[in-house]
Amino acid sequence: MNGNSEPKLIFPGLAGFYASVSDLWYPMIRVAIGAILFMHGYFKLANLGIARVAANFGTNYGLPMPTFLAYAAVFLETVGAICIAIGLFTRFFAAALAIELLIAMFAAHWVKGFSVGAGGYEYVLFLGIVMFAIALRGGGPYSVDRLIGREL
Repeated sequence: MNGNSEPKLIFPGLAGFYASVSDLWYPMIRVAIGAILFMHGYFKLANLGIARVAANFGTNYGLPMPTFLAYAAVFLETVGAICIAIGLFTRFFAAALAIELLIAMFAAHWVKGFSVGAGGYEYVLFLGIVMFAIALRGGGPYSVDRLIGREL
């Protein structure tokens, strides 16, 4: 078997279906991760408010400029997440969110270990890697970036 060839389908009749939906995997990931991150930002805004988020950032995690960072986090996790989902300014927002998640991983989750069940960094690491991959890939097919013909 040639190492460069694709594996043969057990059910060759599915080849047409796979070919017709092959462009959908990326927008599905982009929309799903955008929705997930939007809910994080919406929770911060609706249930906590900027003042409590800032207090948490400053008091619990010792971050500098906690009010600025609270506004930035809520903005990125709401507006930025919507932009990721629709594929607008995708590289910029994905990179910014990857950086935010990296900060969150080390500031809030690292000391708790790996397990997400213990408040660890497992989930934040996963989200950050997905955001980094999206930053590298851009909006892709079925994005506003593609529609307008421009991206960062």
